Amino acid sequence: MMTTTRRAVLAGSAAVATGALLGPAEALARTRPESRTKPTVVLVHGAFADASGWNDVAARLIRDGYPVIAPANPLRSVASDSAYLASVLATLSGPIVVAAHSYGGIVATNAAAGNPNVKALVYVAAFAPDQGESLLQLQTKFPGSKLNEAALDFRPYGEGLVDGYIKKEFFHDVFAGDVPKSTTDLMHAGQRPADARTLGEPSGAPAWKTIPSYYLVAKNDRVLPAEAQRFMAKRAGSQVREISASHVAMISQPAAAADLIRRAAR
Repeated sequence: MMTTTRRAVLAGSAAVATGALLGPAEALARTRPESRTKPTVVLVHGAFADASGWNDVAARLIRDGYPVIAPANPLRSVASDSAYLASVLATLSGPIVVAAHSYGGIVATNAAAGNPNVKALVYVAAFAPDQGESLLQLQTKFPGSKLNEAALDFRPYGEGLVDGYIKKEFFHDVFAGDVPKSTTDLMHAGQRPADARTLGEPSGAPAWKTIPSYYLVAKNDRVLPAEAQRFMAKRAGSQVREISASHVAMISQPAAAADLIRRAAR
């Protein structure tokens, strides 16, 4: 009768032999079958923010084994920001899921068009425009937005160019009402401005017409009204989840945002 020790030795020898026949990479793939199949998740931030707004979502996805990148959105113009993101996406091999927040939605909508690796788009309280539409058109299509000229500081730069920032006294209540004020004070201090020209710049051919999309509607949004989000999601044929959240739903409810991204990544 074979002893336990001998069985273990023979089993180990067989495993080593199999690995030698397959080669290191193939052996690793066999022992970790999911390691090469998870799509890369690209997290796109919007205006008045930076990539750190995705930190809690990214941490959950990385813990689950997803490759994640959160590139800096230049926030200079719809056309140039979209071209920049498209160039980032072009460097990635294998399937991609692009998740975008707020202004990042118009950028993702343009940048993902024509890229066969992008398998899904996820909009988190984000703009999902059709061709020719602008941010301002969609933001004001339904009542409820509190992000108006009174809430913004405009600072000129360069030759006739202007950047917009949310004023400190409006930042918490308008942008992130369900986030602690101690946190929004820091978010305000480090906010990245958007070039004012982006508000009226028309969008190009939308990727959501050819790529499946998912939409997380923030019902308490005071930047992009929930009705506008529902309108865009329905038009795009998105799978929709609604949550009681402010405009920064990925910060106040990262679990819900991560769950929707996981669903899109299946």
